[in-house]
Amino acid sequence: MDRLQDDELLKQLELFPGWERKDQKWLVKKFRFQAYMDGIFFVSAVAQAAESMQHHPMIAIDYKLVTLSVTTWSAGGITSLDFKLMEQCDNLYQASKTKEKENRPDSGQ
Repeated sequence: MDRLQDDELLKQLELFPGWERKDQKWLVKKFRFQAYMDGIFFVSAVAQAAESMQHHPMIAIDYKLVTLSVTTWSAGGITSLDFKLMEQCDNLYQASKTKEKENRPDSGQ
């Protein structure tokens, strides 16, 4: 898989709010959660998606903050595979936020 050229990379990155380019070879995003275990469940889901793609992100867990960093080691930088993984991660995050809302007790009752 070939590395993306800067113009294509930046064009694609505009479609992924919250993701930032770091050190020319990483795409990074921080995900915040209401509770520690919500972040852990998210990391587990990301790990399963990454394993099925055979494309694994760097994952940092800091209490209720999960940071994902993606790159394609074999290409020495960012490829379309990274964007596919980012899309999966964003979808998993949205699903986890919906689940958080469903499990949160109603306020005012």
